[in-house]
Amino acid sequence: MQAVILAAGKSTRAHPLTLNRPKPLLKIAGKPILQYNLEQLEGLVDEVIIVVGYLKEMVEGCFGNRFNGLKIVYVDQDEQLGTGHAILQAKELIKDKFVVLNGDDLYSREDIEACLKHRYCVLAQEVENPVHFGIVVVENGFVKDVVEKPKEFVSNLAATGLYVFDKKVFDIELKKTARNEYERNDFIPELAKTEKVYLEKVKGCWIPITYPWSMLQANEYLLGKMNGQEIKGEMEENVTIKGPVYIGEGTVVKAGTYIEGPVYIGKNCVIGPGAYLRPNTTIGNNCRIRAEVVDSIIMDNTTAKHFSYLGYSVIGENVNIAAGTITADYRHDGQTHMTVVKGEKVDTERKKLGAMIGDNVHTGINTIIYPGRKIWVERHTLPGQVVKEDLI
Repeated sequence: MQAVILAAGKSTRAHPLTLNRPKPLLKIAGKPILQYNLEQLEGLVDEVIIVVGYLKEMVEGCFGNRFNGLKIVYVDQDEQLGTGHAILQAKELIKDKFVVLNGDDLYSREDIEACLKHRYCVLAQEVENPVHFGIVVVENGFVKDVVEKPKEFVSNLAATGLYVFDKKVFDIELKKTARNEYERNDFIPELAKTEKVYLEKVKGCWIPITYPWSMLQANEYLLGKMNGQEIKGEMEENVTIKGPVYIGEGTVVKAGTYIEGPVYIGKNCVIGPGAYLRPNTTIGNNCRIRAEVVDSIIMDNTTAKHFSYLGYSVIGENVNIAAGTITADYRHDGQTHMTVVKGEKVDTERKKLGAMIGDNVHTGINTIIYPGRKIWVERHTLPGQVVKEDLI
């Protein structure tokens, strides 16, 4: 059994976090997204074919040619011509039956196993807004089509990007879409003419990491699976720890720090004195944190060693958060946050959302950042600056 993982895209909707790394390598709760999917595939497949393109050397360098018991092979998608085109790059390596996954979505082993019971299968999840997804059309109990962002209601079952195929799909000639791409969903109607394509509904999890704030949902889900406390670092006196907490080797938690789990802290960090880490917080390796942090991801080598507030935010690597920096995260009218992505306003569907900050950013003291604002890599703010618009 083989798996094909699609990990070639530039992921521009996830800027600024993907400006200098592929999205599958973004870390959530201490691991790259792609690693979670490789772990789910262990014991179910023998070989994983990873389709790479954007910054491919980073993916290859992270995982090499073997991950635990899985053999890993890489194929290039030099031109970004769609997901169908990406699958076609693996054609010469496919032996028979294979499962396809997105490299930047989270899936559960339970759902992968359910799909692998069938020769042909589509994993789908019920959604409230079908117009935002590729929607699965079912007739007489079998999948007949996948319609991309339908303007009229055809169903509420969104395709998750997880498919089970065999070599027969390579006999199907895909046609370019209006976006000048070849899409994997177009395999389905042709395949359904001669084969039974089964539907499995998500029973475990499917979390697509589409935008930077999508990481917060995934972080909350993964931290929610933590049990108990695992403390490998050093605790000074007068440290309070409640709930599920992981603290890595070499980390020192200084006096007066208060931690409410679930919280994940990596290796070789200095936390406190007097830090306040609230639920659903992930802190990477080699960080120095003395701030109040809630429901946020702070990546490796980042410093916030003076009092600040970081809420519902994603902070990149090598960032310096100056004293008094505040990420506002709640609108006065209680509505969901809107933010600009690729020049268009997007409803984040979140009532609490802080800042999305790229790598190597420095904030000036007393910087205030409006909710949902993004700061591109290597940008700086001035002391007392109020960030009302994205800094690109």
